[in-house]
Amino acid sequence: MVQSESVARQAFTVPQVDLGDPRDWLAAGWRDCMRTPGISFSYGFVFFAIGWAIVGTLVFFDVTWMMLPLAAGFMLVGPIMAVGLYEVSRRLARDEHVTVMSAMFVRTRSPGQIVFTGVLLMVLVLMWMRVAMINYALFFGLRPFPGLAESMRQLFLTGDGLAMLAIGTLVGGLFAVLAFAISAFSIPMMVVRDVDAVTAMVRSVQVMRHNPRAMFLWGMKIAILTGIGMITGFLGMIVVFPLLGHATWHAYQSVLGHASPSDA
Repeated sequence: MVQSESVARQAFTVPQVDLGDPRDWLAAGWRDCMRTPGISFSYGFVFFAIGWAIVGTLVFFDVTWMMLPLAAGFMLVGPIMAVGLYEVSRRLARDEHVTVMSAMFVRTRSPGQIVFTGVLLMVLVLMWMRVAMINYALFFGLRPFPGLAESMRQLFLTGDGLAMLAIGTLVGGLFAVLAFAISAFSIPMMVVRDVDAVTAMVRSVQVMRHNPRAMFLWGMKIAILTGIGMITGFLGMIVVFPLLGHATWHAYQSVLGHASPSDA
């Protein structure tokens, strides 16, 4: 099966993505949320709880300086956490029965490859955290972290803080683009297809590279919605996370789902 996928990759024709498609994906994702609100928003609540657990841990260990870069890193692994939502959308599209168990315990076609991709995304998060630490040290030295309130003042009201924020945003954006490029379509693909991670990630990157305007628009919608979800104290993520999870499945199905009969 892997051999056949490799051959398919060589003959792969990159689909065209229209600028209006991201809007349609979000609309389809919202319809799925409304069809299974209990399951969908439960996923969102779990994401909300994990967010606050991370914040609480940082406060407890007095490392609140990690809050902003870790929040950004948290977004990088979101596609892995949404596997159950992909399965819900897949079942809804086929008019199959959806249960909590089917959403929690998803029988993916390429479980090992999904794990591999998840590890890769975690490595990106760890690399981003290390870069964020170096960036902080370059502008503020190795002196102790002054606390969250004082650090916010330094970050937004001083020249060094604004410079650090600019560089951190630029570098973090590069990490985000890389993570988005390799995971936007690859993880939903591995849920339903027996395909190796490299093939799935290559196809995802190819779609990104050949449809830069539409995929930039899709990425911006994801970033804006996620930002809204986070600045509301993660409360907004109860809605945003399942919405984006379902929409990501519809994005995959719209762009690459036709490539295999098993996805139809």
